[in-house]
Amino acid sequence: MASPADGITRVAHDVERLCHNMGYVIQGKPEVVRNAVICLLAEGHLLLEDVPGTGKTSLARALASSISLTWHRIQFTPDLLPSDVTGVSIYNQQTQEFEFKKGPVFANIVLGDEINRASPKTQSALLEVMEEGTLSADGIVHEMLRPFMVVATQNPIDMEGTYLLPEAQLDRFLMKLTVGYPSADAEAEILRTQKMGSTVARLTPVLSARDVSVMIDIVKQVEIAPALEQYIVAIATATRTMSELRLGVSPRGSLALLRAARACAAAAGRPYVVPEDVKTMAPVVLAHRVILQPDAELQGRTGAELIIRAMQSVPVPRSVAVG
Repeated sequence: MASPADGITRVAHDVERLCHNMGYVIQGKPEVVRNAVICLLAEGHLLLEDVPGTGKTSLARALASSISLTWHRIQFTPDLLPSDVTGVSIYNQQTQEFEFKKGPVFANIVLGDEINRASPKTQSALLEVMEEGTLSADGIVHEMLRPFMVVATQNPIDMEGTYLLPEAQLDRFLMKLTVGYPSADAEAEILRTQKMGSTVARLTPVLSARDVSVMIDIVKQVEIAPALEQYIVAIATATRTMSELRLGVSPRGSLALLRAARACAAAAGRPYVVPEDVKTMAPVVLAHRVILQPDAELQGRTGAELIIRAMQSVPVPRSVAVG
């Protein structure tokens, strides 16, 4: 029988395999790729924001194509209806009953492309699915597949034809990542590897749905010391008193950081969380959950910058003994 340490070692090994496979498509962005995988292991949802053409959709497709999972793509447009996402009830004349036809949200990985081009009403159709892993329709609760992950892409909100994501929906995303422009060497490699066509289409899966489900269960067993739990709470509390912030990190944000830190530890091959896991995950997990004061925005402050300042104001626990 495999020991817990063997399970953690297997997780770290499979994370490297997955990141390596995705690296064929997303060159020069190992940290972004690794964070996307960590988000999956933490059973979270991922929001990718950047200007067009930087590889947001390619990253989501590379993740889906590297695992033997079902995945659907939803192109969000201003005329998209909530039923186009969740599904619709259709009357069957033969049975004389209404039948629910499942929408594209019923998949292991759902790619919501340019999510902020849809109306807030359509965006909100994802709220219950993302938070509860279920969808209620006609009084019947439908369970999502496992694993289940929403990977949404969006362009910066100051671009024409985009809507602000509601704070309630932003809070449902475990992480918000920015892909950014590649380095000159990485961009040259992209030209070399993709001149004969998309490399995403040539990816082969390296893990199965069962592999990922087992990894997720192992992540849930990663130990975290009470001192580190207090450290997470202290960071969240510090954001709630910062003068530059109109809204600090909620308890949901604290829970999200704990889950991400556990997944980060498992990906590194450790059965316990260390302060570095929390510090690494905090900016990408918490920055999109805070709302800046108008004057702070005018001064060019960012959520990530203020999260880092909040961490600096909190003492790092010295003892992280577990068990």
